[in-house]
Amino acid sequence: MIRTILTEIGIFLIPFAVYALFLAATRSGLFERSSWPVTVVARLTLVALALVIAGLIGLAQYSGAPPDSTYVPAHIENGKLVPGVEK
Repeated sequence: MIRTILTEIGIFLIPFAVYALFLAATRSGLFERSSWPVTVVARLTLVALALVIAGLIGLAQYSGAPPDSTYVPAHIENGKLVPGVEK
């Protein structure tokens, strides 16, 4: 679960990192307040939210077991633990 959360946080930060790289490449003031106007930050936030939503939809659609699969829980056979599987 923590991997999924960290992945989504990373996806959210991508637009801000790209803009920071743009500011660094153009030798603008990366840490100056005038380089980060409210309108630019708002647009970056909207793009970041769109990326996160797309990531969550993709995660929901393409991860997990097939729809008709059956989960066989972990059990012990001959004194050994057999992990759970989806068949």
